[in-house]
Amino acid sequence: MLTALLSVFCMVFLFGCHGAKTSSSFEMPEAFDETKPVEITFWAKNDTNKNQTDVYKKAIADFEKMYPNIHVNLKLYTDYGKIYNDIITNIATGTTPNVAITYPDHIASYLQGANTVVAMDELMDDPAYGLGGSELKFDGPKKEEIVSAFLNEGVIQDQQYALPFMRSTEALYINKTLVEKLGYEVPDVPTWEWIWEVSEAATKKNPDGTYALNNQKVLIPFIYKSTDNMLITMLKQQDAGYSTDEGEIEIFNDTTSADLEEIASHAKSGAFSTFKISGYPANFLNASQTLFAVDSTAGATWMGANAPLSDISEGAKTDFETVVRPVPQVDVENIEMISQGPSIALFSKDNPQEVLASWLFAQYLLSNEVQLGYAKTEGYLPVTDKVLESSEYQEYLSLSGTDNNEHYSVKIDAAKLLMDHLDDTFVTPVFNGSASLRNAAGELVESVVKSTRRKETIDESYLQDLYSKVNTLYRLDQLSQASGSKKPLGKMPASSIWLLSILAIVWIGIIIVFIRQKLQQKKAQS
Repeated sequence: MLTALLSVFCMVFLFGCHGAKTSSSFEMPEAFDETKPVEITFWAKNDTNKNQTDVYKKAIADFEKMYPNIHVNLKLYTDYGKIYNDIITNIATGTTPNVAITYPDHIASYLQGANTVVAMDELMDDPAYGLGGSELKFDGPKKEEIVSAFLNEGVIQDQQYALPFMRSTEALYINKTLVEKLGYEVPDVPTWEWIWEVSEAATKKNPDGTYALNNQKVLIPFIYKSTDNMLITMLKQQDAGYSTDEGEIEIFNDTTSADLEEIASHAKSGAFSTFKISGYPANFLNASQTLFAVDSTAGATWMGANAPLSDISEGAKTDFETVVRPVPQVDVENIEMISQGPSIALFSKDNPQEVLASWLFAQYLLSNEVQLGYAKTEGYLPVTDKVLESSEYQEYLSLSGTDNNEHYSVKIDAAKLLMDHLDDTFVTPVFNGSASLRNAAGELVESVVKSTRRKETIDESYLQDLYSKVNTLYRLDQLSQASGSKKPLGKMPASSIWLLSILAIVWIGIIIVFIRQKLQQKKAQS
């Protein structure tokens, strides 16, 4: 009887819980209702940069003046990973934010829940409230005024799930003074071969153990901030496998092995290290303890002798000339640089007016005033031609070097680097699990460098073992190989419902027969 009752309970549970409880799919309202108050939440990131916080707060205040019935609650994070983790957690409880600054890789994971992220295609094309719509209370960009390459990065599963907010790439920040002291000239486009040669030359020491180049006890000639980007970029430049658009994993190949062995050889000599192992590249650069520091163009305000956001003490700072170049290349005639930077996602809610209010705010973040204000805080590039071609932005660029704050020359040079190489940037395929694959790429480099420092031999046997461990650790063998995305369970098929219903009826019949037999036995005994 207990088994039967549990079976019936399971049938009811399955009917009620097949598929996660989610918001209904969004349907565009005929108009935005400005008579009813709407409260939305906005999750964003800043790098402990007060100027960025001020831009967000001003944008919210200005937006609320135009739409008095909308109240925007701002929650700031210092790490995109934390935003990702909180959203994943909140999907289960239906408490996701309305608007979030995030990455397409992360959005691909959010989409595993039914109706979690709002597809923007209908919203963008709406004549009244879409991009450049007639009913907007601000001068937002039209669709054709957003840099098409940036907009296309937000297309996932053939739908627009993200708007670009800011864009950046990686840059090679060079202590030109130290490089020239070694007897080398800085090329317009450095190659990996040149970087490794100069880095090895810089490892020479004095008899007392200090480095001959800077007369300090510390010198790491080449430091890379994002080792996932490092390996991904190297493979792209060599036209080697990483992943397919469908999510098939190709990273464990002979080219990867050769690259990792090369990296290991320079880690062994002390010519190379990583951010996770040694610390922020900017800190070493500003103390003349590195020649080459690869970091995001968005981090330019931390880089260089006069960096306004330098994290080291005044006594540790050194005077040198900083130049900005593309990351090292395999072929200088075919430059490959990764495109990165935050995007804007909208999350589904049961109230269409709430989603529409979120959409209006998301659009306002692409207005000239917000884009220009945020771009000035760091080396980010605005995402609309409307801003890039504006007289205000051109004037901002022209004032490079006139001060070491808003017009800090290294910061503006970093932004110009991306502007000059928009056609040379690439993005990796986005699918459910692409974020894990990216982390795995970084883990390969980090593991090789750590093992080298522990005097381990990096050979084919070591690498195959590493591939197996990383494959398991990041569950790469479990990623979808077909569409790169698991579809939500959705509504249970009718045939399944009928089958379970019949089973439930059969068990109920068994219970009734069982009870009747027991009653008859009791009656006979009495």
